[in-house]
Amino acid sequence: MMSQIPQPERKPGISKKKIAAMVITAAAIALVFIIPATRKGIFKVIEMLGGADVEAVKEFIRSYGALAIAVSMGLMILQSIAAPIPAFLITFANAAVFGWLKGAAISWTGAMLGAAICFGLSRLFGRDVVVKITGKGVLQSLDKFFVSNGAKSIFIARLLPFVPFDPISYAAGLTGMGFVPFLVATGLGQLPATIIYSYAGSTLLSGNVKLFMYGLSAIFAAGALSLILKNIFDQRKAKKAENQEV
Repeated sequence: MMSQIPQPERKPGISKKKIAAMVITAAAIALVFIIPATRKGIFKVIEMLGGADVEAVKEFIRSYGALAIAVSMGLMILQSIAAPIPAFLITFANAAVFGWLKGAAISWTGAMLGAAICFGLSRLFGRDVVVKITGKGVLQSLDKFFVSNGAKSIFIARLLPFVPFDPISYAAGLTGMGFVPFLVATGLGQLPATIIYSYAGSTLLSGNVKLFMYGLSAIFAAGALSLILKNIFDQRKAKKAENQEV
């Protein structure tokens, strides 16, 4: 039988710790957007990343000097939590600014922090809030994906470059999956793409970045598709064996 992602236990009421965490989180988000300079800066960053200009991202990170690593991680966390922006832009930029190996470590760490925050927010606020962030259709599609692929869902999803990063993290937080298994699956699943993107970002000219990304995405998609098909084949084989026993 296919291993399924466990469902969270439903406990009556809301604990005082959860209420306190929700209040602190809401206050922090509100504070960020109340301050004009901060709000303007965030919108500027989202606009810059949305333009898919690697050179602009590189110069933005470099402009912060000694704080460049922290700013880079902040960008990765931002795109992980809410911004519909491909992470490869920041990964390419990090490789160009810090070198491919150090850039890969920075990108991977930032993405892990972003995934952890998404998972925690989802578990804290529940499905209603997640639906507002990701959209009902996206979340329903991920529900079916999780059911179809069981415990391998997170790992497979991280291997697929065209699968949005943050909805996967939010959806995982709605299941009974433990935090550590989630991080392990996320870390292992995103590591190959992070390394390859970083190496490519340190060697390719900016004009070739998009072409390379499309080609590499096709390779990763083919690999992930083979895993999904194997999983389906194993399920049918197991079901056929059960029917024969009956």
